[in-house]
Amino acid sequence: MTTATKSRCDVKDLKLAPHGKKRILWADGDMPVLARIRERFAKEKPLAGLRMAACLHVTCETANLIRTLQSGGADVVLIASNPLSTQDDVAASLVQDFGIAVHAIREEDNDTYYKHIVAALAHEPHVTMDDGADLVSAMIFVALERLDDVHPQVRAWAQSLPPAERKRLIAQVAGSMEETTTGVNRLRAMERDGVLQFPVIAVNDALTKHLFDNRYGTGQSTIDGIIRATNVLMAGRKVVVCGYGWCGKGVALRARGLGSNVIVTEVDPIRALEAAMDGFQVMPLAAAAPIGDVFITVTGNAHIIRREHFLKMKDGALVCNSGHFDVEIDIPALRSECDSVTANVRTNVDEYKLKKGARIYLLGQGRLVNLAAAEGHPPSVMDMSFATQALATEYCIRNKGKLTPAVHTVPAEVEEFVARHKLESMGVEIDELTSQQRKYMSGWEQGT
Repeated sequence: MTTATKSRCDVKDLKLAPHGKKRILWADGDMPVLARIRERFAKEKPLAGLRMAACLHVTCETANLIRTLQSGGADVVLIASNPLSTQDDVAASLVQDFGIAVHAIREEDNDTYYKHIVAALAHEPHVTMDDGADLVSAMIFVALERLDDVHPQVRAWAQSLPPAERKRLIAQVAGSMEETTTGVNRLRAMERDGVLQFPVIAVNDALTKHLFDNRYGTGQSTIDGIIRATNVLMAGRKVVVCGYGWCGKGVALRARGLGSNVIVTEVDPIRALEAAMDGFQVMPLAAAAPIGDVFITVTGNAHIIRREHFLKMKDGALVCNSGHFDVEIDIPALRSECDSVTANVRTNVDEYKLKKGARIYLLGQGRLVNLAAAEGHPPSVMDMSFATQALATEYCIRNKGKLTPAVHTVPAEVEEFVARHKLESMGVEIDELTSQQRKYMSGWEQGT
């Protein structure tokens, strides 16, 4: 650990560690592919000598990824990528039982969040991991001397460094991994604007990630968060899913599986057509607002549910978000239309009483409801995402200096390894192509 991060942790309470360790090991039992990689990493040490900074949801599944990176020889600092996604017992166990530097506290305020960003930057990482690109964004703003664009905590720290040190901070980065759609979108914008200064592997774009994590993980954990927060019966409810990307597909599928009448809203005609052909009602949000019982945003965009929608909603409507940032629901507009706001009428449920008399219930403060009100994605699906993440990190280091400062896809061999070993762990066998089939697929001469 570098001198800058000699403070090993900033967590809620180290006494929570025993319970956290139990949960980490329980999750590990359902993450066999990652465990296999960790076993190899422990022998080969492909990440030896590397300083890593990871800005991720601090869950028991993430803990097993960090353990894997540590086994590979990396010196890791872990911080939270969302103020409500930290599991405090897991953070405590990572420090106490596994010797990881963790700076993350559930419900940390904005200043603390960016104090933890500084802890990650001060580690002077060679490799970063992000879930939303906050860490990379801060690094780039500092390197470009755009200190007015960063949080005061980051600015104060950067100003304490000589300009040459600020530039060296980014010059030594061999690469970064990005875990979520929102982060990849931000990184592609950086690449487009010519400010991305090191290679980034878009882990989110891997098939072994978004086809499973985004769809099945987000689908199950979002509905889990809604039910834990409200204990509402989903059967017979009109559930409005805003966005039909992979996350929206998963949420819509799971809601329908529980008997909900699912309505999808979209701006993309292809996705809207797909939703319609998947058997869902598709309509504008303005039309869905008066009839919906539960509203879920999963778009990665801002101000999806706005003032005009709130004013149309029925009394008792439940509103939540499962996109990365808390901007999909226009909470300031909602607040401005209210006579009163009562926090925690039930754990993770705030009541907004509109001037017209209707009550709207906001779950998880508009943040990721699957982590704010539940435990996030199940370990079995994160096994694939984090196995891909670990192998992508190894690939990035093995190809240090060969990858351009751009957003790169995960190599096909990584995807195939993860998929094959996941199938093996599930006891599923598949066919193999015969030599004749390979020849046919690779040729062009044979026709009708």
